[in-house]
Amino acid sequence: MDSLRHLTAHLGLDLTAICLLTFAIYYPRHRRRDLVPAYLALNVALFTIVAALAEVGGSGGTALGFGLFGVLSIIRLRSDAVQHEEVAYYFTTLVLGLLCGLPHLGLGLAAALSAVLLLVVYTADHPRLLSGVRRAVITLDVVHTEPDALRADLARRLGEPLHWTVMEIDFVRDLMVVDVRYREPRASAVRRRGGETVRRPEPVLDAA
Repeated sequence: MDSLRHLTAHLGLDLTAICLLTFAIYYPRHRRRDLVPAYLALNVALFTIVAALAEVGGSGGTALGFGLFGVLSIIRLRSDAVQHEEVAYYFTTLVLGLLCGLPHLGLGLAAALSAVLLLVVYTADHPRLLSGVRRAVITLDVVHTEPDALRADLARRLGEPLHWTVMEIDFVRDLMVVDVRYREPRASAVRRRGGETVRRPEPVLDAA
C-alpha cells in the first residue's frame, strides 16, 4: 500500500510538471499542437517504464531506464528535423519523466528538481529574452565579394547584422545563400517623405 501511494504521488508530480511545461510554457509560446501529444506521451511512457523496471528489477531497472532515455533521444532526433527550442523542450520532457519515475528519489527532492527544470526552461525561452535578435537563411540575388558590401546589403534588407555565414555562392546564377543573425529594427522606426510621416515596413521572412 505504501508503495502504491509512493508511486501515485510521483505520478501526480510528473503529470503536474509535464502539463505545466506543455500547456503553460510551450504551447502558448510556439503554438505547435502536433508536438503536444508527443511530449505528453513520451513523458508518461518513460515514467511508466522506469517505475515498472525499477519495481521488477531493483537497481538494474533504473539503469535500463537511463539506457532507454538515451535510445529514445537518438530515435527522436534522427527521425525528424526539430528546432533548437523544441529540442530543449523534448529533453526536458524526457528528464522529467525519468526524474519523477525514480523510485528511491524522495518526493520533495523530485519536486524541487522538477521546479528547477521548469524555471530554467521558462526563463531561457522567455519572449523578452533577446527579443530583438533573429536568425534567417536568405538567398541574395547578388554576389558580394566585399564584407562591407554584404553587411550593408543585409542591414538594408533585415536590420543590424550581428554575425553571418556564407553557405553558398553561385557565380553562374549570380546568387549567394547567407545564414545571418541580426537585430531587427524597431517597429516604431519611421521615415519622412515630404510632409508625411511613413512607417517603414518590416521585412517578412521565415526566421529559423
